[in-house]
Amino acid sequence: MRDGSDGAPRCAVLVGPYLSGKSKLFEALLATAETVARKGTAHPVASAGELSVGHTSFMGEPWALIDCPGSIEFAQEARNALMAADIAVVVCEPVPDRALTLAPTLKFLDDHDIPHMLFVNKMDTATGSVRDLLAALQAMSAHPLVLRQVPIRDGDTVSGYVDLASERAYRYQPGKPSALIQLPDTVLEREREARASMLEALADFDDALLEKILEDVTPTPKEIYAQIAKDVAQDLIVPVMLGAAGQNSGVFRLWKALRHDTPSGAVTAGRRKINPQGDALVQVVKTFHAAHTGKLSIGRLWRGTIKDGMALGGSRISGLYHMVGSSLTKVAEAVAGDVVGLGRMEEVLTGAILTPSGAKEALPFPPVLAPVYSMAITAENRADEVKLSGALHKLIEEDPALSVVHSQDTGQTVLLGQGEIHINATIEKLARAYNLKVNGRKPEVAYKETIRKGTTQHARHKRQSGGHGQFGDIHIEIQPLPRGGGFKYHDKIVGGSVPKNYIPAVGEGVKEYLSKGPLGFPVVDLSVTLFDGSYHSVDSSDMAFKTAARIGMTEGMPKCDPYVLEPIFKVAIAVPTDYTSKVQRLVTGRRGQLLGFDAKPGWSGWDEVVAQMPEAEIHDLIIELRSITLGVGTYTRTFDHLAELRGKVPERAGAETAAAS
Repeated sequence: MRDGSDGAPRCAVLVGPYLSGKSKLFEALLATAETVARKGTAHPVASAGELSVGHTSFMGEPWALIDCPGSIEFAQEARNALMAADIAVVVCEPVPDRALTLAPTLKFLDDHDIPHMLFVNKMDTATGSVRDLLAALQAMSAHPLVLRQVPIRDGDTVSGYVDLASERAYRYQPGKPSALIQLPDTVLEREREARASMLEALADFDDALLEKILEDVTPTPKEIYAQIAKDVAQDLIVPVMLGAAGQNSGVFRLWKALRHDTPSGAVTAGRRKINPQGDALVQVVKTFHAAHTGKLSIGRLWRGTIKDGMALGGSRISGLYHMVGSSLTKVAEAVAGDVVGLGRMEEVLTGAILTPSGAKEALPFPPVLAPVYSMAITAENRADEVKLSGALHKLIEEDPALSVVHSQDTGQTVLLGQGEIHINATIEKLARAYNLKVNGRKPEVAYKETIRKGTTQHARHKRQSGGHGQFGDIHIEIQPLPRGGGFKYHDKIVGGSVPKNYIPAVGEGVKEYLSKGPLGFPVVDLSVTLFDGSYHSVDSSDMAFKTAARIGMTEGMPKCDPYVLEPIFKVAIAVPTDYTSKVQRLVTGRRGQLLGFDAKPGWSGWDEVVAQMPEAEIHDLIIELRSITLGVGTYTRTFDHLAELRGKVPERAGAETAAAS
């Protein structure tokens, strides 16, 4: 057992950008630990866009590996899972120009003091310099990157590596652990330079090691390994490993580094300020709804022991599970440090803190990311509307980055999330898991309309039929209000020309009309005053005066020069500084008004561009924004005001709404 290990289960979380080969590394780690038989590139993950858990053991020590989806659109999944991590393995490609894609992940890890190491994957296809790659990656990290290996090249091919702590050389053997070889002369100079840099970085955090280096005393490999483990546990350095998961190259060495450098669950619990004394304590990081097993909650047990059948947080556990992808194995109990599946705890939500006593303990958990993309959805079969509502509720439980709103302005059910891929994956899951076919389309913009000038209008509703007739006669004045004035109703009736009991009915009739004005949109920012009228002692009624009010508004509003208003949002766009000018052009190209930009607080090398943009231009903003920023740009928005639509846009707005209705 390694120094510092208490034998309890530990958890490593794999994160990294889309196409970094992270899932292949997950599979290769499980195969190297002889948990799965590796066949081709099969990956034991339950579903695209979802994290996958792999319970395994390496050299007699229990582990839980969590593979997180790589797409930036599923970042919430990764952030939640990282709350269970003793260490994170950040997987990247050996391409300096793509280093920027790691910025959000590394910033999150730095902000939450989560120990992590980098695994540079696909070294079998690397063409550039590791030195250039390291420089590009360092710009994304608040902590020093410490290269643990230098590549051995045969021409343009990376055939192995030198471990800088032990100064041993290894040759990759596809599908097998690397073979120990004599250190090639061609790499000696680079190895000495890189080793000196590694030792200098370590010496920054240890005076004894610094003294040895200053006195030209060579530290032993044991001392170096101990210092690396100490610094990693304190999140002071970020070791950088090399390999090619697709060839199983460097995977065994990564396992050795994880085994030696990963802090124990008890150390992680201390970092998270969890009291070691007390009841068992579980934090849920993910929930699934599976067809055969029901709801499954994935949680990290930080303290104590739990058993199947016991109660946690007021819910009874119905099955304890270890997992390898979608395969479940029932276990009798779980111990501190374990990542475990809790069966059928229906009331438990992602992020929940569970104890047998139900005592409340606060643990940090990532806030839900603000939505950046939306789609209006309807069940293909109208009879499935109730079923759709229930399915959406379950999906939002599984993925807090999803949300659903029912727009009162447009009447649409709108699904919001982190991008087009995220929303489409949700729609696909509705079809696959719930047999619900759903149609999706661009949501309608909540246009409004108002008036430029006022008018007075006389309206009479008179109808004679068997029995009592209907009679309501009114004179109203319609006037515009300042922007944001809403709707105001007054009466100036004198002498009882309209009885007091009918005056509210006129206001109700006006309000009913305002839901759809002459241009087809809800009406805002106007006042209506009832100033005269007449009534019939027998035929007048609330309904008659409501009808007269609607007639008066229908006839009077077109005379008031109505026009369309569109929602304007204040948008804050966060991007690396190199892309600020592109984003400014993007904003102005979408009818936006730039308000300024400044350095993004807490983000070195990033700007925040603030602008006002029409809602109609924001729908696919995230798609273009990500396309020009290697996927890392994002934004938040808040409603600011309504503004007049100009030019030909009002006609298009009306046409879109008519087509959608």
